[in-house]
Amino acid sequence: MGRRNARKLAFYLLFQYDFADAADYEEVKNTFLTLNEEEMTDNDRNYVIEKTDGTMANIDRIDEIIGNYAIGWSVDRLSKVDKAILRLAVYEIKFAPDVPDGVAVNEAVELAKTYSSDEAPAFINGILGKVLGSEENA
Repeated sequence: MGRRNARKLAFYLLFQYDFADAADYEEVKNTFLTLNEEEMTDNDRNYVIEKTDGTMANIDRIDEIIGNYAIGWSVDRLSKVDKAILRLAVYEIKFAPDVPDGVAVNEAVELAKTYSSDEAPAFINGILGKVLGSEENA
């Protein structure tokens, strides 16, 4: 499948999670993986699980980071699509050393171009640029 499509599936899972209760993440994940198993290799499945589990394990910190840089927007007010894209990208930037920062940003912008509003790619790029430029990332 490839890393780009595995990342897209990780985004899909995070997006679906936002419609469920926090306690239901494992159920949402297991259902998602079952429904998409024919589309994924073992490497893809491992990538999706690693990135989404990592995002969920750090969700409070990730949302705090997003909130710090989404000036005038609370995380709760963001569209579910933009929130899922940002959560995955911030996880990759802050907590996944196997993903180069530039790749995380570029992939997030590409997801926004495909799945969100016309304004979203610039909005997401701006937030992630601020995350990359922050002292805590240095």
